[in-house]
Amino acid sequence: MKKQFLSFIILVSSIAFLFSSCSHDEMIRLDSPDGKNNIVFILKDGNPYYQIIRDKRLVVDTSALGFELKDMLPLEGDFKMEKAVMSGNHERWETVWGQRNKVMDHHSKLTVTLKEQKEPNRLLELEFAAFDDGVAFRYSVPEQEGLKNLEIMKEATKFRLAEDFSAWWIPGDYDNHEFLYKNTPVSAIDSANTPLTMESSDSLCLSIHEAAPVNYPEMRLKRSKEEPTTLLCDLVPWPDGVKAKVEVPFKTPWRTIQLASAASDLITSTMILNLNEPNAIEETSWIRPMKYIGIWWGMHIGKYTWAIGPKHGATTENTKAYIDFAAENGIPGVLVEGWNKEWENWVDGVEFPMTKAYPDYDLEQVASYAGNKGVYLIAHNETAANAEWYEKEVDSAFALYQRLGIHAVKTGYVGKIRPLGQYHHGQWMVNHQARVIEKAAEHQLMIDAHETVKATGLERTWPNFMTREWARGNEYEAWSEGNPPDHTCILPFTRVLAGPLDYTPGIIGIYFKDYKPDNRIHTTLAKQLALMVVIYSPFQMAADLIENYKDHPAFQFIRDVPADWDNTVVLNGKIGDFVTIARKKNNIWYIGSITDENKREFSFLLDFLDEKVNYQAVIYADGPGADWVSNPADYIIEKKL
Repeated sequence: MKKQFLSFIILVSSIAFLFSSCSHDEMIRLDSPDGKNNIVFILKDGNPYYQIIRDKRLVVDTSALGFELKDMLPLEGDFKMEKAVMSGNHERWETVWGQRNKVMDHHSKLTVTLKEQKEPNRLLELEFAAFDDGVAFRYSVPEQEGLKNLEIMKEATKFRLAEDFSAWWIPGDYDNHEFLYKNTPVSAIDSANTPLTMESSDSLCLSIHEAAPVNYPEMRLKRSKEEPTTLLCDLVPWPDGVKAKVEVPFKTPWRTIQLASAASDLITSTMILNLNEPNAIEETSWIRPMKYIGIWWGMHIGKYTWAIGPKHGATTENTKAYIDFAAENGIPGVLVEGWNKEWENWVDGVEFPMTKAYPDYDLEQVASYAGNKGVYLIAHNETAANAEWYEKEVDSAFALYQRLGIHAVKTGYVGKIRPLGQYHHGQWMVNHQARVIEKAAEHQLMIDAHETVKATGLERTWPNFMTREWARGNEYEAWSEGNPPDHTCILPFTRVLAGPLDYTPGIIGIYFKDYKPDNRIHTTLAKQLALMVVIYSPFQMAADLIENYKDHPAFQFIRDVPADWDNTVVLNGKIGDFVTIARKKNNIWYIGSITDENKREFSFLLDFLDEKVNYQAVIYADGPGADWVSNPADYIIEKKL
């Protein structure tokens, strides 16, 4: 078990109140430890607002805060300030797994208590936090007489951006995150999912997201019709139109704004992790970051089927072959999809049994075989979005998997959510995902979730929540025109800022001519290897068919590359164009560098290396004739001292 440890905590004793010339205005500025980031609380004529400043530059102009409530007066005006308390934190904590083994949490904090001047004299607290890598705020409604339940119709949070930044965004869909990114000015956005990453003409970067959601829906952003550079908080609703149904006391998720002077610095931000609660799992030895292979890619390219039949992939014999290959090549895990009954009856909401296998798949025999080979068997629970049914299956399914020595489950939610009327990203599903993760922890199960709620740093609190999808991944290469070359050069600056991404890289069989002759991977072979470093996931799938890996020299990199890291350094990056990331495990550094459709050569300092150590470099790179369109499989392997 890796325990957290506290180095020291700083309490800031002074509070700076700044008063404008108007006696009705009160302002308090909170500074980050390095002084570069400032978030300013403003109470003007009884209404709360905030501003964000970076290096004395206004980034978010005076923006409103508050709630509109069902059958109650809005909780957003007629306030007076009861008290304001500043504090600070300087703590280093150890990760169970991550992009680094230790994380520094150094921030300043301000808590403002507001009270309505008229009846019913309700209390509202606003919490602000300022880090060197960004700022954040959230609402808290404390316990108080006469206020038990709230139905929130609108969170009135605004982000009045000071400039029409260039933005990378996907639509603010309530059910789906699997879109290609658009790059437009903020003023051209209709609605957007978060993280929403933006950049100024002089390289100031910011990304709006959220952290630590508990019993609350996801946030989308909508552009204001009146102010083209103002973004409005849009919560995913219940079927009856209510956005959030809460009991007092409660706290909203943190509204986060990561800030950096260059895009590459966004990637190393730890603010979202730091805003989540510490690890809730006492004994963590069963939680293991790992690479895995699986009977998965063959289904997408048409070699196998999920349902039973002549091409059924999840047979006992085939699974044993994958287990043998994993054991022989030091790959810790094997994922098996299509093992349980009802795939031939697929419709949205089908009631998949999570304990009943097809006749050609002996679950107990396969689990025993994997255990004897030292391989983790990863079960698959596709719910067809019938989350209501899945909650009835979870206890018996997770108990069975634990008894069989299975420690990992991939979940899926393809289709329209049951209960009908709920959305993938609403409060009901946020709570469902929390119930599944906590139940999984009880049975010592790690979770890889697909088509689920978005990442918000919750893996700090529940480190068995290893990774998730909610992005357009490598599987689109098998289905359609694929992903354009710049897609993976956007993801590290957008989706991956939120947390680990199960992108399923490592495809070295570029063409699928035996199965889908019109489809192919839209990258070079070397880029597929580099993605295993660039796109972080502690559950990292080497997704290709095992026959494509067998005896292939490039497979050695997949054997070697870890899924867990001691340190991470970003060497360069331009959103949508290129990025180079170096990661360390033990005494070995791995560097992944990717570009879009344009050929590039980079020079960068290796000053992160130990000067007292002699290093040997093994380089897997595009060959001299490589071209992602005409010659994607051309690669070289070089060794240099």
